[in-house]
Amino acid sequence: MFLAVVARPRFDAQGNEIFLGKIGVFPFVTLERARRASANRAADTLETKPITSVTKDKVRSYLIEKVIPAIKAKWPREDLNYPIFIQQDNARAHIQLVDEEFCRVATQNGFDIRLTSKPPNSPDLNVLGLVFLELFSPYGIRSHLQLLMSYLLQLRSHSNNIFLTLQSCMVEIMRAKGCHNYKIPHLSKAMLERKGQLPSQLKCDALLVQEVLSYLDGSN
Repeated sequence: MFLAVVARPRFDAQGNEIFLGKIGVFPFVTLERARRASANRAADTLETKPITSVTKDKVRSYLIEKVIPAIKAKWPREDLNYPIFIQQDNARAHIQLVDEEFCRVATQNGFDIRLTSKPPNSPDLNVLGLVFLELFSPYGIRSHLQLLMSYLLQLRSHSNNIFLTLQSCMVEIMRAKGCHNYKIPHLSKAMLERKGQLPSQLKCDALLVQEVLSYLDGSN
């Protein structure tokens, strides 16, 4: 099991990448010394063992000791005046959004790092979920490993596309008044990229925004 953290890649006005968006992938493993010798290693050799039960305490320690330092080391310096949100899914092992120990570390050295939760029953609003949806849905189980390795090699060029898909899902959810009765739009991203017309972000119609605000005001 891994804790994976990604952010939106950033580009300058000339299209040069200034922030890759890869914060880190942190495996839930521990090092243990082998009690006995075997054909492959001597006794007392350090072995990597998976952590089979990931608890809230373990998640908290990974966030504080691994994720936050990685964010602080890699985050674009020009964006330090803005809050940084870490979106969790709704797994039971995840800590509370106002966890005291996390909040104390997350606000040190001028940073404002906050936790937020993914909306329930909304897999399309999870960037990592969209990555693996695009990766696996058209293929059979036997091709997954080979496909995964190929995809990881191309992740640099695909990462911006995933965030465009996320934005398109947000627009469709607004049109559906918060419901899940929609299909993920096909944006022809590959064709637009070949033509040099792939946007860095999608525009949201102002009329749609007003309709959603009116709908929310009427439901309160």
